Amino acid sequence: MFHGSLVALVTPMDEESNIDYTSLERLIAFHIEQKSDGLVIAGTTGEGATLTDEEINKLIHFVVRKVDSRIPVIAGTGANSTHKTIDKTFNAMEMGVDGCLLMTPAYIKPTQEGLYQHFKAVSEAVPVPQILYNVPTRTACDMLPETVARLADCSNIIGIKEAVHDRARYLQLIELCGSRLSILSGDDSSCKDLMLAGGKGVISVTANVAPKLMHDMAEAALQGNKAKADELDNKMQALHHALGVQTNPIPVKWAAHQMKLIRAGIRLPLTVLSKEYHNTVLQAMQEAGIKEEVNA
Repeated sequence: MFHGSLVALVTPMDEESNIDYTSLERLIAFHIEQKSDGLVIAGTTGEGATLTDEEINKLIHFVVRKVDSRIPVIAGTGANSTHKTIDKTFNAMEMGVDGCLLMTPAYIKPTQEGLYQHFKAVSEAVPVPQILYNVPTRTACDMLPETVARLADCSNIIGIKEAVHDRARYLQLIELCGSRLSILSGDDSSCKDLMLAGGKGVISVTANVAPKLMHDMAEAALQGNKAKADELDNKMQALHHALGVQTNPIPVKWAAHQMKLIRAGIRLPLTVLSKEYHNTVLQAMQEAGIKEEVNA
């Protein structure tokens, strides 16, 4: 249902860390023009964990209205509590999103059976299409492929964003449930290989600043054009790594600000990119062919 380069969209903020809707509207237009295959909002890169419920609702309503069905809109609605996850997912569905991204509960450390029951409960309570999100480096919780395969029987669980950087992991996911779920990468540096192996796309940080390049690479990989996918991916490898020099979304928000796409705001406890990494990110942007857009 969702495929290609789905951008994990930053949430533009002003210098006081208020959401900047003027920049957000411009960002939406930019991604549609640059062929991003969908927008994922209020996720990790969108600083969803530090937004209030009121801010998230307003953000979703704004993005859905401005996108106007031109590309899919997926909202991050996961929470540590099953009940809160259901409430957030239902609210997003009511506001017209095309799907919801549900992270594994953080801090709680549920068992595999607990994860199965959690996501099954959300699936049964809210009929919107749902994408599981496994990101153990953030949540201290790793949902195993066998659990994902059980959840693939839920009709409205249609995909998983797998952020474990392990080829054996995503090959196992494709083997177990690739015919029932869209396997999406949560790791830009390895997403090409996942798509060439049968995955359906990537929820990408890099696509914030190189959306057309990510779209073209994903399209080539999904078509099985390895040579072209390799060529385009090689242009972005330095950028993939540079956008991880500090905690996401610190580097990518700084890069997007350099491109004049957004203002410099970011919300505590995150802070702006340390000066020692400025040249690293700028050089990687230039290697990806976007130096002419950089406000250096």
